[in-house]
Amino acid sequence: MVSAGDFRNGVTFEMDGKVYQIIDFQHVKPGKGAAFVRTKIRNVIDGGVTERTFNPTEKFPAAQVERYEMAYSYNDGGLYYFMDGRTFEMIPVDEDKLPDGFKFVKEDFVCKVLSYKGSVFGVEPPTTVTLKVTQTDPGFKGDTATNVTKPATLETGAEVKVPLFIDEGELIIVDTRTGEYSSRA
Repeated sequence: MVSAGDFRNGVTFEMDGKVYQIIDFQHVKPGKGAAFVRTKIRNVIDGGVTERTFNPTEKFPAAQVERYEMAYSYNDGGLYYFMDGRTFEMIPVDEDKLPDGFKFVKEDFVCKVLSYKGSVFGVEPPTTVTLKVTQTDPGFKGDTATNVTKPATLETGAEVKVPLFIDEGELIIVDTRTGEYSSRA
């Protein structure tokens, strides 16, 4: 059982015969009245997102979500294929079930494929990835104001803001959760 007071991002639970995952939560203790938990939850099967408040003492059965490490192989139209390294089985995942951070994933990167009762509902890309900068403008000598950035296109086609000292062909580390440059590789 999961108590609403124990909600954290990524927690999955069953409510009204459906499985939900916490996207965002906030514990609220108003000056007057009882405390409550304000959440944004996603139905893991159909992808619908709703906002709801809970009493912190409410309890829900925990949903058993399987997380499999699989290597991204290729995409064919709107389907993205992942390979299980143990069985070499290919699993197709619809494009709409991929997070925004998936634009930083290239072939052979290992991701976590999430499923509930055999039905795939999402993919977690690696937290950080190392990618090559394929196109960026050169930085100019003397342009040294603090935190000056420029756009850079990566080998996956994604675009990020990088510091002026990054040149084409360099390897950089990108945080897939925020989509931001972390450091040189």
